[in-house]
Amino acid sequence: MKRFVTLLFLLAAFSIATAQVVVTVPEFPTENDSIVVIFDATEGDGGLQGFNGDVYAHTGVITNLSTGLSDWKYVKTPWPNGSNNNLANTPANKLTRISPDLYQLVIGFPREYYGLPNPAETIENLSFVFRSSDGGTTGRAVGGADIYAPVYEPGIAAVLISPSVSSQYGDPRRSPVFASADDTVLVSAKAGGTEVSTMALYLDGSLVAQSSTDSIGYEFFTAGQPAGFRSFRLIATAVNLTADTVDFDVKINTEPTNALPPSGIKPGINYINNSTVTLALFAPEKEFVYLIGDFNDWLVDDAFYMNRYAPSPDSTLWWITLDNLVAGQEYAFQYLIDGSIRVADPYTEKVLDPWNDSFIPSVTYPNLKPYPTGKTGEPVSVIQTAQPEFNWVYSDTFQRPPQDELVIYELLLRDFIERHDYETLIDTLDYLQHLGINAIELMPFNEFEGNSSWGYNPSFFFAPDKYYGTADALKTFIDECHRRGIAVLMDIVLNHAYGQSPMVRMYWNELLGRPAANNPWFNEVSPNQVFSFGYDFNHESVHTKNFIDRVNLFWLQEYKIDGYRFDFTKGFTNTPGDGGAYDPARIAILKRMADVIWDFDSTAVVILEHFAPNNEEKELAEYNQGMLIWGNLNYNYNEATMGYHDGGKSNFSWGYFGQRGWSKAHLVTYMESHDEERLMFKNLAFGNSSGGYSVKDFNTAINRNKMAAAFFLTIPGPKMIWQFGELGYDISIDDPCRVCEKPILWEYNTEINRKRLYRTYQALLKLRREYAVFRDPATTVTQDLASPVGGKVITLAHPEMKVS
Repeated sequence: MKRFVTLLFLLAAFSIATAQVVVTVPEFPTENDSIVVIFDATEGDGGLQGFNGDVYAHTGVITNLSTGLSDWKYVKTPWPNGSNNNLANTPANKLTRISPDLYQLVIGFPREYYGLPNPAETIENLSFVFRSSDGGTTGRAVGGADIYAPVYEPGIAAVLISPSVSSQYGDPRRSPVFASADDTVLVSAKAGGTEVSTMALYLDGSLVAQSSTDSIGYEFFTAGQPAGFRSFRLIATAVNLTADTVDFDVKINTEPTNALPPSGIKPGINYINNSTVTLALFAPEKEFVYLIGDFNDWLVDDAFYMNRYAPSPDSTLWWITLDNLVAGQEYAFQYLIDGSIRVADPYTEKVLDPWNDSFIPSVTYPNLKPYPTGKTGEPVSVIQTAQPEFNWVYSDTFQRPPQDELVIYELLLRDFIERHDYETLIDTLDYLQHLGINAIELMPFNEFEGNSSWGYNPSFFFAPDKYYGTADALKTFIDECHRRGIAVLMDIVLNHAYGQSPMVRMYWNELLGRPAANNPWFNEVSPNQVFSFGYDFNHESVHTKNFIDRVNLFWLQEYKIDGYRFDFTKGFTNTPGDGGAYDPARIAILKRMADVIWDFDSTAVVILEHFAPNNEEKELAEYNQGMLIWGNLNYNYNEATMGYHDGGKSNFSWGYFGQRGWSKAHLVTYMESHDEERLMFKNLAFGNSSGGYSVKDFNTAINRNKMAAAFFLTIPGPKMIWQFGELGYDISIDDPCRVCEKPILWEYNTEINRKRLYRTYQALLKLRREYAVFRDPATTVTQDLASPVGGKVITLAHPEMKVS
């Protein structure tokens, strides 16, 4: 009977809630209460509506030490990744289904449940994402947001129901309620936690409403009111005369000033002189924008109300000029759009991150400007006038290697050196130079979400990610590479962005959890539903084209990189499908982009990760200077190193550009990449055997990699080596997960058999440099790789010599 009564009580508690994703019992919980959370799967984004499997809570808390609502602490369990189910799915975070689509989670006493050790750290919110056991199906708030349940201080609690305000930024003027000159602001509040004596509402110090019950309401009419701030105070008083107060401001807005921006102003940060900057935000279909930042203590201020320039409805520039800035001083800032959207400048060259900056060591990024915690939320941008000019010594006169002779070393800084910074990376250049490579391809290093990442989840496209070091450290690395004759290529993602991107957040459909239909840069839904990542750029949009051109020219000019490897260019299209068919629209998009690059820098390298039909890749490879195309031969070379050839699967002839019918040597062939399994791992795990000969034997396995290198590096055309492949790295790409951090095993370089593999690569690359037969596209290449017994012969004929 007790269980039945409790269930009825919980259902009754939920029935009085108005369309909430979660409610709590008690209604106004404190840290000292035993709490039950009720989850309605039909509310929020409805992701778990109708779900019949077990439901678990991914849950943590927001405390007084959190930097914002995204800064979860004391997370109860990890997110499931396929190998940690015993940790991710426990009785403590499993929900009980109490009726169809209605669940309960017994928290009990929250400090005990979440394990808060410090009495001075107090809980402000319980945070949730509800999920299936594998995490593949989730229930979230509207728009895919996290779910929060407030925790109140003991005693009486004054709760403002309407209007919706945020108190997390301290001063009410940092997050006011915005109203026009003819609005009605409905104020509704209630009190709980203890017996209420009175509720009172004050406007600019004058009492405007009073109640002797636990609720109060008031209508504030802005008509006839002067523009500016009006201050409200809500006071709930208990019978024991204790009280709780909520303060909020209403900002009565005026229409923005329509004004032509100064000549030459572009979207982004425009430095005028050592004390003046003009900021410009491209944001059509927005009502108003305020600039907030260090210069106004992050307060909404009429002096920072941005001007509007709207030559057409779909082309609106918001701008403001700041004077009297201190030369050389960093100022953090954001745009507050329509009173609710806080974004950094999409063109910022430095980002402050409330969630991740604190984990960047000072040795990696000395004197990093602190995030303005408690004054705003979300990433912020930085301006600094009178920045010292970097002293380029070698880059202005650097002569790039011919692109058809490139030998590229692809590396992920995170997994290459323990300190994951450019300063330390410079120390490895002797090793790489002695190996014989002439180009380094860095996996994405513009600002991405989080710190430890492959980088294919970009958020800002003009700012180097601080996890790898300062902008000047990056420039120093590039200049040192150029001193050594090594080109630097930037792996960049322009197919998509992720949810922290200001361009995604500015135009967002909260109901559907995707970019809004009027987003100038992004498709609502990717036309490629087979291969889709993040939020898909609309490459047919003129705004996207303009943005991408700005990005591409920026890194060439500001950082003097030598070119790009463009990630997933198969997705640079709005043509529906999986991207596997010849696509004239995609070809036109890529040709236009490449032409803009080459008009600026005629020898810049353009590499595409394309994986489209051969006739399309051929057309791109032979267009103008020619784009280089990634050629994935991992499967075929690895079958050869493992000793398998049934069905011709170790035939790697497709790694030669001539085999594809191309007239230009623009195929970047590789045996390994960041995205493919390591040859040595599969040799040792799955290698063939015959009699006493086994590829699983370490010495045999590494010797077969030497043979593969000989068949790989001697064929003319650009080549790519994945980091530590020259040492036979044998940790699986999936250990412990695909994108997880991998062991950094420089000790390989002291192991004799691995060192011999390195020297094999070194000797083969020396042959390429010294003998044209191995690098000249005019070399006649005859490949006999399809023998039924697996024998392989390549013959190279050149006026200089003939080699087999």
